[in-house]
Amino acid sequence: MNYSKILKSVVITEKGSTDVKKGNKYTFLVTDTATKGQVKDAVESLYKVKVISVNTLKNKGKVKHSMVKNRVEFTTADSKKAIVQLDPKDVLKFYDGGTK
Repeated sequence: MNYSKILKSVVITEKGSTDVKKGNKYTFLVTDTATKGQVKDAVESLYKVKVISVNTLKNKGKVKHSMVKNRVEFTTADSKKAIVQLDPKDVLKFYDGGTK
């Protein structure tokens, strides 16, 4: 299975940085059809860490109005996030959690 297609990107936010410090939790954008098991396997194989738990949530797209002459309505895309909790002794190298 191609695990790089399941994980789209890492979500780095202020809340995410506190989750990393407190509970060793990392947030990823994943494909809409990905299951918790597939996300766990993808993170473990790509980053060589041990995953304890995976929580997923879906965000439905919103209706927006463009601020141009015609006021065109459009809908933003649906998205799915996965919050992955790692083993306390593991850490992801690309994310420093706001510390130097």
